Amino acid sequence: MRTVDEAVIDFHRYPPIGPDDWRYGLATARVRCLEAALLSRATLLDMANAASFAAAAELLSGTEYALSGAVDRFGPVEELLLQRRREVRELFISLMLDDPLVELLRARHDFANMRLAIRRIVTDRPVGSGYSDFGSVSPEEFEEAIQQENYNAFPLYLQEAIEEAVLAYYENRDIRAIDYAIDRYEARYRIRTAHEVGSVFLLSFFRVRIDLTNIRTLLRLKAADRMERGLFLPGGFVEVERFIHGLDLGYEGLAPLFYATPYYETVEGGVAYFTAEKSFLRLERLCEEYLFGFLRTTRSITAGPQPIIAYLMFKETEIRMVRMILTAKMNGMDARLILDRLGE
Repeated sequence: MRTVDEAVIDFHRYPPIGPDDWRYGLATARVRCLEAALLSRATLLDMANAASFAAAAELLSGTEYALSGAVDRFGPVEELLLQRRREVRELFISLMLDDPLVELLRARHDFANMRLAIRRIVTDRPVGSGYSDFGSVSPEEFEEAIQQENYNAFPLYLQEAIEEAVLAYYENRDIRAIDYAIDRYEARYRIRTAHEVGSVFLLSFFRVRIDLTNIRTLLRLKAADRMERGLFLPGGFVEVERFIHGLDLGYEGLAPLFYATPYYETVEGGVAYFTAEKSFLRLERLCEEYLFGFLRTTRSITAGPQPIIAYLMFKETEIRMVRMILTAKMNGMDARLILDRLGE
């Protein structure tokens, strides 16, 4: 019998998402209404092609991202976007009936805060911005616990992750080792938790994310001419050995290596753009498109947590795209680069 995290691909395009859960009937109906208000791709493209920051912002005038009055600095924009992100996360928590699913959301922010806190401690940098306030542990508690090397008050998964990250750093005093250790532990934690709660959808979601992370890692290692074979995350649908083998191939051999996987077009398009432009913009977009394609399969669910999780991902990405486009416009970035990130 296969284990749940064994690298086996037994689907054509997207992995399974599990059955309906009628406890989430009303919550799913609410999310379906909210989905209709998501910004269209055409709106984002129009913003990217707008002649100026003001023109791009004007296209949002009839949406929840409308800015009051003329804005000539980014502060009010950032404040508005942070508020919208806070609202969608609070909505997610209010709609979730299963505490472990809320814990998974909070853990995502805990791992991000942990990463920042450890980096700031080992590099003697003061507390700064960038922390999330949606984790189960406050940023101040993180920094204090890491300084005092006392993590006993934290959940077990955070204790273990901190210890692995700190040990990894002090082995060679390599700041990158912190990220590698946390990424590896977080991937294991997600797979284990999804298995414990019996969520087919989350197992698929997290395994897809591992695969896409490994694809990015493969291309970035090759671009930097690095052969660090231990940086690929286990637990995805694609076996780690395939990525390791990719390090020994030329760029022309990477797409064929993934021909028998659902990621062939992702790798092919990402490699082609990188070899021509020396940029990972298209790769990032193609990885995002595959993940979104998977999330859209939740539209076949009449009731369940799957559509709610998918909506959170869509909304957070929308906020991130709005921020990226407006930032680019305020800094006079060429529209072609923005369109490349949007996949046009």
